[in-house]
Amino acid sequence: DCASLTKVTVTLPLTLMLIENGSLRLNDRISDFIPEFATNGKSSLTVKHLLTHTSGLAAFYDMHSHGWTREQIMDSIYRQELQYEPGTRAVYSDLGYIVLGELAERLYGMPLDTAAGLFIFRPLAMNDAGFRPPEEKRGRIAATEYMEKLGAHQWGSVHDENAFALGGVSGHAGLFAAAGDLANTAEMWLNRGVFRGSRLLSEAAVEAALELCTAAVPGACRGLGWVLKGDAYDVSGDLMSAQTFGHTGFTGTSMQMDPERNLFVILLTNRVHYGRERSINRLRECFHNAVVAAIRE
Repeated sequence: DCASLTKVTVTLPLTLMLIENGSLRLNDRISDFIPEFATNGKSSLTVKHLLTHTSGLAAFYDMHSHGWTREQIMDSIYRQELQYEPGTRAVYSDLGYIVLGELAERLYGMPLDTAAGLFIFRPLAMNDAGFRPPEEKRGRIAATEYMEKLGAHQWGSVHDENAFALGGVSGHAGLFAAAGDLANTAEMWLNRGVFRGSRLLSEAAVEAALELCTAAVPGACRGLGWVLKGDAYDVSGDLMSAQTFGHTGFTGTSMQMDPERNLFVILLTNRVHYGRERSINRLRECFHNAVVAAIRE
C-alpha cells in the first residue's frame, strides 16, 4: 500500500500530461473545470496551488465515518472553507489531490485508475501497480494497521480511511505497487521523462515539476508534487545532493531521487502495522545516508 506515493506516481504525471497536450495550464482555475468548487472563496484556486500544497485547503478532515457516498464526499470537499490565504503557506493537503484526481477524471473522460493504467502503468511496465488489487494478489501484499472495526489488520485494501470511503481510488492515496514498479517510475524521472527509450513526459514537464515553486512561501521547498531538499517534509538525509527530490507515504513508503548521482532509493515498510504513532523519519534519513555512503566509484 503506497499511500501518498499515489500523488507523485499517478496524479502528478497525469496532470503534467494534461498540461502537455493543451488541456490544462498550471494557472488555470480549478473552478473552470469543476464549477462546484467555486464556493467559500475557492473560485481563484489554481492547479498550481493544489500541486504545491499552497491552496489554503485544510490538511485533512474526516470524510469516512459518516457513511457518505462518493458524491457526498466530493460535495463536502467542494464546500470546504479555506484555512489561510492561498500562496502564503504550504500545508500538506490530501484534499487538494483528491480534487486533482477528480479533475483528471473529468478531462480524460475516464476513471482515474483506468487513466493511470493506460498512460502510466502500461508504458512504464509497472506490472504489479494498480488500485483495488484483486484477492489473488493478497498473499503478496503487506498487511497494514490493526483496525478495531474489522477485528483484524487491514490487508489488501487501502489503509487510508478517506481513500477507502471513496471506493479505493483517489488522487491522494490508493495505489498498490511493488518496489520494481516504483523503480521504473524513478528511472523515468531520473532520465528526464524517458523510460527504456520511450518518452512518457517531456523534458520541459520534468524540469517544471522539479523547479522550486514555493520560493515566496516561508519554510517550503516544493516543486510540483515533489518535496525538494530542505523542505520540512524532506527525509533524504545528510548525504544526498542539493538536487534531491522525493516523497513519502503514511504507511511507511518513500521514494528519493538524486539526479547528481543518478541514484534512486525506494524504501517500502508497513510501519503502521503496530500502530500509526511511531515516526520512521529518522530511519528513512539514516537509511538514505547508508545507501549514499555505500556507493563506490
